[in-house]
Amino acid sequence: MSIEQDVSDLVKILALKNAVEHDGKAQAESVISKLLGSRPDKRGTIKTLIPEIRAIVQSINLMPLSDQKSLLDKMAPEETAKKPVEETGVRLPPLEGAVMGQVVTRFPPEPNGYPHIGHAKAAIIDEEYARMYQGKLILRFDDTNPLKEKLEYYDAIKEGLDWLGVKPDIVKNTSDDISLIQQYGRKLVELDGAYVCTCSQETMHDLRAKGVACECRRDPSEALTRLEKLFNGSYEQNQAIIRFKGDMADLNTAMRDPALFRIIEGQHPKLGSKIRVWPTYDFAAPIEDSLDGVTHAMRTKEYELRNALYFAILDRLDLRKPTMIEFSRLEFEGVPVSKRKIRPLIDDGTIKDWDDPRLPTLSAFRRRGFVPEAIRKFVISLGITLAETKPPFEALEAYNRKIIDPLSMRLFFVKDPVELYVQEAADLDVVLKNHPTDTALGSRTVKASDRFYVSGDDAAGLKINDEIRLIELYNVKITRIECQEGKLSLTATPAGSEIKQSMPKIQWVSKQDIFDLRVLIPKQLYVGEQYNTNSLEVVKGVAESFVSGFKPGQVVQFVRFGFCRIDGNNTAIFTHR
Repeated sequence: MSIEQDVSDLVKILALKNAVEHDGKAQAESVISKLLGSRPDKRGTIKTLIPEIRAIVQSINLMPLSDQKSLLDKMAPEETAKKPVEETGVRLPPLEGAVMGQVVTRFPPEPNGYPHIGHAKAAIIDEEYARMYQGKLILRFDDTNPLKEKLEYYDAIKEGLDWLGVKPDIVKNTSDDISLIQQYGRKLVELDGAYVCTCSQETMHDLRAKGVACECRRDPSEALTRLEKLFNGSYEQNQAIIRFKGDMADLNTAMRDPALFRIIEGQHPKLGSKIRVWPTYDFAAPIEDSLDGVTHAMRTKEYELRNALYFAILDRLDLRKPTMIEFSRLEFEGVPVSKRKIRPLIDDGTIKDWDDPRLPTLSAFRRRGFVPEAIRKFVISLGITLAETKPPFEALEAYNRKIIDPLSMRLFFVKDPVELYVQEAADLDVVLKNHPTDTALGSRTVKASDRFYVSGDDAAGLKINDEIRLIELYNVKITRIECQEGKLSLTATPAGSEIKQSMPKIQWVSKQDIFDLRVLIPKQLYVGEQYNTNSLEVVKGVAESFVSGFKPGQVVQFVRFGFCRIDGNNTAIFTHR
């Protein structure tokens, strides 16, 4: 069947829009899904249209991104025009003092690990507000600790945001402005708002706990002399730092002369070894936010006590102050986002990589079969709140299920398989729907005879004379149950095709049509403060051979088992029920 011109034009528009949203690379599956949403009348013929759709997508992907944007603007100018706030569907509360077209937000991750679900919440909220007010979003890598940062992590954060669909208007590094930040550090000392401290870490820790000032802060002229020595290389690492001149009696301990600059000897992933004096986040963040034009600085509640320092620094330097907005950190019970708990597991080989499905990283969620649209909707549903609550993981699963359910084929998989022999069963070619309601996903034919596999859990509950329904096939009556050398087997006879309400209905796999498959089921990574040694269950079983044709990344629903994402090498990862 040749694709009609109106459908062809719609496919081109959908492909161009998808490509522009994903750095020039449209995904055929997404385009097909969007087409069916726009033209449900094409569901019955979609299989014949898929080759031409894929060809259109391929041709779009060969175009430069600039040409894609130009063509999209020509074919569908309404898609490239900025939409008014009412059409965005954002349910976040209004921003205090926000002016349409002038809002600037920023997402400032440190490139010291892989992005996780907590980063997703912050990035999505930052972007949603920027779009809500037709403003700008800045992605700013907070890279001021060369001992922890790697190029690998810059790339991982960008990939994570790309997957989420978060598109910053400006991408920069704090290290880009290191000279300017150092100038402001010098100025603060010159204004007697900070000083160079040579006390040992232990001494200063003790003095801060007691609320007693050290001798270093008493002489401003000595502070200037030390300042020059700090920047000309006279001090070694840990010999001197710049401290904010706060109030050592302040009940807010964050204001008791906190560190603003320190000497770090190390290879910075962007600047090498040419910089030795690095700002802390406490100093760099307010300076960068002010100079970058950030109007609304959003960060998690854990920084609440440091807000006073943030604004005190800007006040003493007479710099513009953004509006500060706080919200609670996002994590789930038993799945901590703290690198303090995750990194040791990776370093000692307990967990192989950052995409392990037990982790809260975005690469892990992607590998499990979660889709970015579900994460965005889930994050927005939480809103802006300071309440330290851990939302149920099931809430995220519900958003994901709603999106993937209409797109996922229904197939059979049986774990811990038990052989079922149906006496005198006829050889059949069984046609099974790939989806109970969506005919566009097609059907498959399975050869069945008298030998099947059923789940060990189902077999364990059966008794002689029990009748069961083999889903989409027929009924059987159990006539024999044997267990030899610990291996269970069943014998049955055909019992008609009438579907009885009280009859157990179980999935099956024909012995003529099996594909060995193991499924990884992630569970809570931590129980309390302890690593859960049973956090990854490995289920072995057999699936229909149809599964063998799936490429890694395909999400399927195994009937009465759950959604799974094919991971390759005869392995799937359990997503959720």
